[in-house]
Amino acid sequence: MIRPMRHTILLSAFLGLTGIATPAAAQQSAVINRGVVELETTGTSGISVRIAEELANLVDDGATRRLVPVVGKSALQNLIDLKYLRGIDMAILPVDVIEYAREQKQISTTDPGIYYIAKLYNEEFHLLARGDVKTVADLSSRKVNAGPLGGASTITAARLFQQLRLPVTLTYEPQELALEALRNGQIAAIALLSGKPAPLLRDLKEEGLHLIEIPFSQSAENVYAPTRLTETDYPRLIQQGQPVKTIAVGSVLAVAELRAVPERNRNVMNFVDVFFTGFPSLLEPGHHPKWQEVNIATDLPGWRRYAPAEQWLQRNIQIAKAPSVDELRLMFARFVDERREATGQPPMAVQEKSVLFQQFRAWQTGQAQ
Repeated sequence: MIRPMRHTILLSAFLGLTGIATPAAAQQSAVINRGVVELETTGTSGISVRIAEELANLVDDGATRRLVPVVGKSALQNLIDLKYLRGIDMAILPVDVIEYAREQKQISTTDPGIYYIAKLYNEEFHLLARGDVKTVADLSSRKVNAGPLGGASTITAARLFQQLRLPVTLTYEPQELALEALRNGQIAAIALLSGKPAPLLRDLKEEGLHLIEIPFSQSAENVYAPTRLTETDYPRLIQQGQPVKTIAVGSVLAVAELRAVPERNRNVMNFVDVFFTGFPSLLEPGHHPKWQEVNIATDLPGWRRYAPAEQWLQRNIQIAKAPSVDELRLMFARFVDERREATGQPPMAVQEKSVLFQQFRAWQTGQAQ
């Protein structure tokens, strides 16, 4: 005769093997899934994985909130996953992916079915080419690898070359493999959209490979912005005082339509509250420098703000829009450095920069009054 305790153990084991949840297992499942939000990123050639990791560290309290990053296939696939894939709550997307998806009839032109929580950082477009390619025009009728089809680099490259009316043959190999093809002369260039410094290029130094400039079209300023890559970003690829002009594409923290799934919607609402409230901590040393570009209150034309995010901003508008003195000093110093570098002037001394900042603050206070 089987004793009651042994009978219970055997029954529990049997139920576990047959996939029938026991009360203890159901309770454990509820605990593990409490407050979970899933965020889809692109691959490791960009910086969204690092950004998602830092968001996860900010949000996770060990009991009631948790962010789970998921590495997706491509920017376009991430957009589709956000609309249709079960469990994906948020995704980091380039802002031009919506327009591209509409052009390709991947989503409706009237209802994308997603919202944005906040505009994030800019990602820079890199064009790494062989030595015989002096300007972007030299790529005419040649092969340029843009990474996997549907990826952020592919989308921006296709739109850019179309804007420039430059016929190139895009290839779609993983960028790490394409780097070898570039060395061997099988392709002329690699197009890469990534926040600087891009992990793929950060430590790259090879004779015969260099970054080339991208002209900026004013007609594209609603989606793209002019920017530069400098020797600070890529000391092994760019010589001092010879910045490379290029374009930047904004990225966005997008969220799915979740009103029909209250628990997931509530989890994302909690995420927004913790993210926005704790955002200043992401500006501290040790975090990715791209957080310094983020203003969570920035509006994004053509996108709809997630209602709980909009409500948080309305309640905390002064906190959200007014940087601290230290943050303002950092932004001011960066602005001065970039302006002087752009005009060929030597760097300004720290003390001189501090005096100029105090004058700026005095002027700013007078303007406010």
